[in-house]
Amino acid sequence: MPSVVVTPRGVERAKSGHSWIYRSDVGEVSAAPGDVVDVLGPRGRPLGSAFYSDRSQIALRLLTAGGAAVAPDFLRARLDQAIRFRESLGIDATAYRIVHGEGDLLPSLVVDRYGDYLAVQTLSQATDRLLPQIVAVLGERLRPAGILARNDAKVRALEGLEPAVTVVAGAVPERVPVREGRVGYDVDLRSGQKTGLFLDQRENREAALRYAHGRLLDAFSYDGGFALALAPACTGVVAVEISADASARIHANAARNGIGGIDVRTVNVFDELHELDRRDERFDTIVLDPPAFAKNKASVPKALTGYKEINRRALRLLNAGGILVTCTCSHHVDDVLFEDVVRAAAADAGVAVSIVEKRIQGRDHPVLLGVPETLYLKCLILRKL
Repeated sequence: MPSVVVTPRGVERAKSGHSWIYRSDVGEVSAAPGDVVDVLGPRGRPLGSAFYSDRSQIALRLLTAGGAAVAPDFLRARLDQAIRFRESLGIDATAYRIVHGEGDLLPSLVVDRYGDYLAVQTLSQATDRLLPQIVAVLGERLRPAGILARNDAKVRALEGLEPAVTVVAGAVPERVPVREGRVGYDVDLRSGQKTGLFLDQRENREAALRYAHGRLLDAFSYDGGFALALAPACTGVVAVEISADASARIHANAARNGIGGIDVRTVNVFDELHELDRRDERFDTIVLDPPAFAKNKASVPKALTGYKEINRRALRLLNAGGILVTCTCSHHVDDVLFEDVVRAAAADAGVAVSIVEKRIQGRDHPVLLGVPETLYLKCLILRKL
């Protein structure tokens, strides 16, 4: 098998349980781009097997640890393991994640199910090379009507890979109907966010429904996921979204589900929160589910300012006894940092807040212990006292 020798620092990183080894910790390379390689210490001691990239700063993505070699049928075995785990979860949806990269020991591979169709992302040189085999196993195991390679993610450029959206098996229609609990959507797999929908909030929406009541404000609503899920428990719904296209989808999704009376406002959320406060409007349930404010470590300070501002405004708008569901989807803002910034927002707003639940991404997006990057979504359900 091709091999890569790593530095002592690379050895320590591998032994720590993290599955990434960076280019700066790579020594001798006897491998081609995208190879599955043996990873060796400076004295030739086996450390495990990995996907190798000659372009990315993440040069090695470990597949095994403790010196174990990867089995010839590892791809089939791990795909089957991931599928069986999802089958065990009893997910009340027809759209969910089947493979979550490192969380399923298949780094840089994402597979999402949308009804009878699959969307696949191969985000490294290795998984891109393995795409035909991945498609073959998925086709044999799940019998989808079509498989779409949704390979337009910007991160592929770091691997020297071209963006492409391609049907790689069967046929995939322009729109695919799916269901999350009682809420149905028509999904555009070719150009929707991620692979079509934000699937990672499904269980957080289910949890929020247990507490939602009164007048609801869903900020950064995108296609109305929280607004539609919580509407049955609320007396009125305001959905705020800056994108006109997304606002149109909220209207269409509400109509599809027979949910009337949603007040959709196509405005900047920061501006609207300020305006709502100025008008002394009040809500009983507020959801803050913004896009990632911190795309990298350098942007964390500015991101924290943004998170503090929206949470401070939301807490001012919330009635006593009200529920705030607040989220961050940036792995650069960890759970401790996020909780601290929300605490500071509450102090600035002059209110007392209790934690009802601490949550993360859904169970179909598993977190690999030792790889903090896989814990990206943090969600707090809070009560204003």
